[in-house]
Amino acid sequence: MSENGFRKVLMIAYYFPPMGLSGVQRTAKFAKYLMKYGWKPTVLTVEPSGYFAFDDSLLKEIEDAGVTIVRTGSKDINHLFKKRKIVPMPSERLRKLLQFFGDLFFLPDTKRGWKSTAVEKASELLESEHFDILFATAPPQTDFLIGVNLKKKFNIPLVVDYRDAWLDNPFKYFPTPLHTFLHKRMERKVLRAADRVLVTHRRVKESILRRFRFVDYNEVIILSQGFDPEDFLPAAGERRHSRMKMKIAHAGTFYGGRNPNVFLQALSNVLRDNPKMRGRFEVNFLGNAREEDIQFINRLELQGVVNCTGYVPHRECVRQIFEADVLWFIMDNDYQTAGKLYEYFGARKPMIASIVEGYTKQLIGESKAAVCVATKDLSGHEEAIMDYFKKFEQKKLPRIPEEFAARFNRVLLTRELAKQFESLMDYDRAGFVKVRGDKE
Repeated sequence: MSENGFRKVLMIAYYFPPMGLSGVQRTAKFAKYLMKYGWKPTVLTVEPSGYFAFDDSLLKEIEDAGVTIVRTGSKDINHLFKKRKIVPMPSERLRKLLQFFGDLFFLPDTKRGWKSTAVEKASELLESEHFDILFATAPPQTDFLIGVNLKKKFNIPLVVDYRDAWLDNPFKYFPTPLHTFLHKRMERKVLRAADRVLVTHRRVKESILRRFRFVDYNEVIILSQGFDPEDFLPAAGERRHSRMKMKIAHAGTFYGGRNPNVFLQALSNVLRDNPKMRGRFEVNFLGNAREEDIQFINRLELQGVVNCTGYVPHRECVRQIFEADVLWFIMDNDYQTAGKLYEYFGARKPMIASIVEGYTKQLIGESKAAVCVATKDLSGHEEAIMDYFKKFEQKKLPRIPEEFAARFNRVLLTRELAKQFESLMDYDRAGFVKVRGDKE
């Protein structure tokens, strides 16, 4: 054991509070709860600069848990902004353009400018105090490369955490065959160095095992996204009141094929065909809205029905999720797993899911309180909205079973993470050598 009976883990995470949005939640909540299970985390991250949203309340939550946070500068594109600054959400066309040129010129990603600074700072930490585990989470994949560098330099077990797929990430471009080759080579290097691989989604595990035959099935652990029960405490005791409007909520940002157009058109059609229902709906989009989404709402004359709140602090977002009658979820691929889905599960509310075929659809179906509709199925969305409205009027909206939701409690997921860390503590660092064949 390390100091005061705790083992110590160095967590490498570019995305971390006070940055907001979904990319920070998993690492932040793991860090928050690890000390319950005998692990003291130190998080290595960047100094705040330009980003789409900030959440100081989430940072305070992590600091209050006693997490040590070490920040460094970086030479990546975000840090062209010298001071913390909110950057407007780009249009979808601009986002794609920026993503393409970022993937064209920067390997593995636009955060590569953080690597040298992070390795230098982490080396200082590792030379001055004892750490038992390295934990690197991605995206950005630069975090993985930092972890590999430190693993080789200090011979400390490395756990890599795939929040999204690498080569199968639908939002990443590989402009030429050379780019694909180089990314595959980098991923192979990471997987050979890693002592344990965590993924949030079964499809990502299948992809890794199919592409890299040397990876052992038992070394890739599915550790899903989740919800923090403490986020629901203020809302859990609130008494539901009767109301005339059915409240529908969506949490998160829209980009790529994840846009609200089909859902909004369906809602517009329902109100057009049933004029008396216009005052019976309230739809809240909880998150940064793009100008194109606001324009589409105005074009459909849904002002006053659909509200775009902008980014709200995480616990306020969870409160509004809890207060909604129905939640809307959209996912246009089966390789990513949006964190908000698991907070929907935690709220135990019925859901309309605009979803493609695959594991995520299967999981949502297991909740027993969701209607799954193909992402482009306009009439299916209309039917789902009408069906839930009728159930709302009859006070017969379904509810996700507590046993199902409990599977995604972040406290219990952190316990599983600690078990994975502990399983690597049996290795004799001086004598342990991981041997793998070259078959792929």
